[in-house]
Parts: sequence; C-alpha cells; structure tokens
Amino acid sequence: MKVRIFFAGDVMGKPGRRALQLGLAELRQQVGLDAVVVNGENAAGGAGITREILHEFLSWGVDAVTAGNHVWDQRETVSYIESEARLLRPENAPPGTPGRGALRIEKEGWSLGVLNLMGRLFMHPIYDCPFRAADAALQGALADCSVILVDLHAEATSEKYALAWHLDGRVSLAVGSHTHVPTADERIFPGGMAYQSDAGMCGCYESIIGVDREIAKRRFIDAMPAKAPVAEGVASLCGLLVEVDTSSGKALRVERIRRDYPAV
Repeated sequence: MKVRIFFAGDVMGKPGRRALQLGLAELRQQVGLDAVVVNGENAAGGAGITREILHEFLSWGVDAVTAGNHVWDQRETVSYIESEARLLRPENAPPGTPGRGALRIEKEGWSLGVLNLMGRLFMHPIYDCPFRAADAALQGALADCSVILVDLHAEATSEKYALAWHLDGRVSLAVGSHTHVPTADERIFPGGMAYQSDAGMCGCYESIIGVDREIAKRRFIDAMPAKAPVAEGVASLCGLLVEVDTSSGKALRVERIRRDYPAV
C-alpha cells in the first residue's frame, strides 16, 4: 500500500494556524493525505501550545503534534500533556519529564510511528543523547510500525545529518524543524528514508523567523530584551510531502511544499 504523509514545519502563531488549516484542506483535496504530523511548539502566539489549539489541530485531521525547546512555554502544558497522547515532547528529555516522545497510531491496514527528538548543539535546555533515545524507541515503543516519521528538532544541520545517517534504513522519513527556514535539500537516502534538514515555518515570511522584523532587528542592534509579537500578513504553509510504501517502510517520493495564503 502507498500512503501520503505530510509533515508541517513549526506553526507560528495565529497566521501559521490559518495557513495550516487552509493548506491541509487544499492538499487533502488535490493529492490526498493519509497522515499529518505538525510541529506545534510555537502555535500559541509563538510560544508553546495550549490545549485548545491542540484540539483545533486534531479537528483538522492532524494525527500528532510534535514540539521541542518551547514545549513548556505555556504553563498549562505540564498539567495536560500526560492526558493528551497525541502531543509529543522530545523523547530524549531527562527521565521524569512529563509526557512522551514516541507514539504509535493505528491506521486502516498500517501503523504510523512518530518520534520526536531534540538536538544538543546550540540548544537550550540540553537534553539527553538523541541517538541513544532513537535506538531505544525504535526497539521499543515503535518496533514493527509500518511507517515511522521522526521530527529532528535541532539547530545544527550537521547534527541533523548525523542523526539522519544514523536512522536511514530504520525509519521512513526524518524531517528537521526549529530554524523556521526551509532548506532545499530534500532527498531519499540510500536506505529508503526521506529527509529534509528543515521543513521551514508555517507563518509569515515577511518577518524575522515569524516575528515582527523591526523589533527583532532592533534586538540585534541594541542588545536589549524586547518581546517581539508574531508577524501578521501573508502566511505560508511549509512542509514535506512524502509517499511511502507501507510494506517496506521505504519512501518512494519526496516533495517540498510551500503555499501562501493572504490575510483575510
């Protein structure tokens, strides 16, 4: 069986949520989607994700929501993440951290495994080894899944590529998140794993990684702290569309997606 899986890059505030909703509806109508995974750690005004927004995503047919270093920006997340199986935090978080980083979802005739990892180079907080965490999850919670998607939430491209080569042949797709800038290196590795260093951002690109560009620019100039609001305007859906053979778990086709949606 061939299935189409879409991974949406970091959703940045209300404009990003608008682009995600409109873009998913278009993709479903035009190409069909069998599974959708979204990085939602910036969905609530650029900082974390609320329970209400999580349920909004699920109502749009999102199968799982991944996160990273901003997962705890909304204080309420600590209180609800244990009861919301489809919201993940990095699997390599220290022992005792609330929530989970690996999820198995049963589909019609196949199963989807989702793994959330966070890199350690230039990242805060510093989590445990993502390589060892991946090995444990693939041998444990995600063993025998038909298709496995990995969100590599990391800053350094070198670390993402190292993780990718470590995972090739064992997962169906590994997609980077965190930098909010889409890379043009989508490919299929020799072992059949689809890859992109960063899926980019669902949000406004007339900005600095999704926030008001004048305030963000001033922070670089005067080095003074300032809260930069999420940028408004034309919002883009950015992500990676992958076709996978469920019998082998290998990617057959990979396509970088970017679609723009004007403000209403």
